[in-house]
Order: sequence, then C-alpha cells, then structure tokens
Amino acid sequence: MLSPTQAAPLSDSPGGALPGAGLASEEFRVDSPAEVHALLRQFVEGDVPLALTTPEGTHYSTTLWADDPQRGVLVFSADPGDLRVHRLVESDEVVAVGYLDAVKLQFDVRGLVLVHGRDASALNAEYPQELFRFQRRGAFRVRPLTHAQPTAKVAHPQVPGVLLTLRVLDVSHGGAAVFLPDDVPALPQGSVLAGVQLELDAQTRLTVALRVVHVGPSLPGSRGVRLGCELLGVGSEGTRALQRYIDQTQRRRRSLMAL
Repeated sequence: MLSPTQAAPLSDSPGGALPGAGLASEEFRVDSPAEVHALLRQFVEGDVPLALTTPEGTHYSTTLWADDPQRGVLVFSADPGDLRVHRLVESDEVVAVGYLDAVKLQFDVRGLVLVHGRDASALNAEYPQELFRFQRRGAFRVRPLTHAQPTAKVAHPQVPGVLLTLRVLDVSHGGAAVFLPDDVPALPQGSVLAGVQLELDAQTRLTVALRVVHVGPSLPGSRGVRLGCELLGVGSEGTRALQRYIDQTQRRRRSLMAL
C-alpha cells in the first residue's frame, strides 16, 4: 500500500497519473473521521467515478455505492463478469483515485471482497482511516452540464478517412478529457490531434490541437477509454472563450444545486 511518504502531489498534466514515490507533507493527509466521511459522501451522492488501480497495471472504473463508518465498510459497484474485478480482489495493493472539482482524492483500498446479492454484485472493502487530498494547481476543471453535449471533431491521425466526433468529459484552461469508444481505432499516449473542432456550446467553438497525455478508464459501464489531453494553440481569444465557458458552467451548476 502507498504510505504517506510515498504519496506525491498531483501532476498538472491533464488526467494526472497516480502519484508515485516522492516527498509529501502532512498537509495532504485527511484523517479526521468527520472529514473523511464528508468527502466519501460526496462520491456516493454525486455518483462520481473512481479508478481502482494496482501496481500490476489493472485499472477499473467504478462508483462508490455506499460508505458505512459504523460497520467499517465501503461498497463499490462491480461487474463480476469483468476479469479486472477478480484481479483487484487478488491483488495485495489497490489504490482508489477520484476527483471532486479541483481536488484529487486518493486512498488505499484494503480487504477487497467480491460479494453477490440477489440483484447485483459489489466490491466491499474496509472503511479507510485516512485520505490524501491534492489540489490541482492551475488546472481547474468543469464537467459539462447534463443537458449539454460538447464534442471534439477531428480526423483520426493514423487512419486516413476516419472522422471522429468525441464526447468532451471535462475541460480546463489548459486541457480537456474526451471519451474514445472501444469501436474506434486507439489513440495512444503521445498522439497529437491537429485541427480539432472543439464545440463546447453554441457560443464556444474553438479550433485547437490536442496532445494525448493520459489514457485511462472512463465512466462505469461505458465501452471506451478516457483520454486526458493538453490543449495546444488556443490563443488569446480562445483562452478568453474558455474562461467564459468555465465561469458560466460553474454558475449554472451552482444555480441548479440551489434549486
């Protein structure tokens, strides 16, 4: 398991990878039972994706169905037919990573067991005593509102004649994450997509380049991967348009939450 001395601040790269060895300070640790519970509740109530990762390279996207500090149990959604679920159970080291707005949360997952109910299966784990919280410096991201369908349209860089329309999962001033379905030819890390038509809403349409810096799991149940990309060639006008889009999306989200 990762110890506090092994955790490191989140990289500023889009879709930042799981922190590896490095220096860390106590400021990243959250061990107040009330605060741990409050953060975990946000994952449950917001149906926020979590990635379960092992040192052997297993990545599984899931959500937290329940957290019960009294019983000392966490319950993750799971597909028992997915071989990755069984690899997680067999692994000695599993780490959960998820994002709450501008903050990355990470914690060790111990005692993982696959359980079967009448209507569904789940992964049960011990309730964590601590989390590690890493502020995303200069990379505040927003997820589009549920009724919005922003896209990134681009020609596939390695397959001539294939035009892609990819769903935008989130966006920041310097990056964007897009969903690549399983039935589309892969875009490996390091790929550069030129001439991308980024259409976030009716008022925010940009022509940019995207550099794939991270390939990871997407939403639970989806058939595809999440590409964390760096935005290139945005320009000053595009930067202002992105700022307006991010501000407006945040305001609308807060208004909806207040209803």
